[in-house]
Amino acid sequence: MSTYTNALTVEDAIAALAQGARPIAGGTDLVVGARQGKKRLPESLVGIHRIAGLDQIEENGDGVSIGALVTHQALVTHPLIRKSFAGLADASAIVGSHATRANGTIGGNVMNASPAMDTGAPLLCHGAMAVLKRSGGTRRVNLAELWTGPGTTSASADELLIRLDIPLPPPGSGSAYVRLQYRRQMEIAIVGAGAFVTIAGGKVTDARIAITALAPVIHRAEAAEAALIGTDGNAAAVEAAADAAAAAARPISDVRGSAEYRRAMAAVIARRAIETALRRAHGHDVTIPASDSTFGST
Repeated sequence: MSTYTNALTVEDAIAALAQGARPIAGGTDLVVGARQGKKRLPESLVGIHRIAGLDQIEENGDGVSIGALVTHQALVTHPLIRKSFAGLADASAIVGSHATRANGTIGGNVMNASPAMDTGAPLLCHGAMAVLKRSGGTRRVNLAELWTGPGTTSASADELLIRLDIPLPPPGSGSAYVRLQYRRQMEIAIVGAGAFVTIAGGKVTDARIAITALAPVIHRAEAAEAALIGTDGNAAAVEAAADAAAAAARPISDVRGSAEYRRAMAAVIARRAIETALRRAHGHDVTIPASDSTFGST
């Protein structure tokens, strides 16, 4: 039997964490996993869903701060997220079901550290920083350093994720997230790819590509990025980048797909994500989510 308490402040939550409690907000990962018998509920839980201020998306001159309790639905509908961080909107729009998106939080998604999470690749591509708070202070952690393995992070047991800070992309930028999907609700990524590009003077001056469900952690594919930078984003450059992204994959075989199938699809999905990011960088309107927009692509 688990014990449960509600925290009304960040300080209350941190105090409970120091006593061994685990935070819970939307519960779309923790509770569902327990019901399916994957993992027992922790002995002590602290509800953080009533903490004021953690459900806000705040714009500032340099970027945006997304509170840990912001839901996926809130991200999908926020004008700035759709305009400047379209890849994150792509991913948030296809997380779980309508009910999942209405209740599941970005903080829970990040701290669950699933290598198949949809929001992870675009957050990584956009340079998101996790802000962790404990009784001794606050620290900022790059997501590449936060995720250490499937379901594990570098956060200590008494640290609470309070927000994600993401810098505003420069003019001429575009991003996208595309997932291989057999259905459009309650799907878990078999293969996913996020892409971010900046174009200036007709050339790609910055590129970030991350792959999902293809390794123990979501990670960027540096060789794929290098294949794009300095080019005009032509078909040959995109193909080379997509192939490099597939080469960076370390997939496993499971009931949803073999390692060989995942590796082959990695190039296809990465290409679609890159092409969509390039189109958006050039000012073209691509429907959110991009997975639906590119579903019929070859």
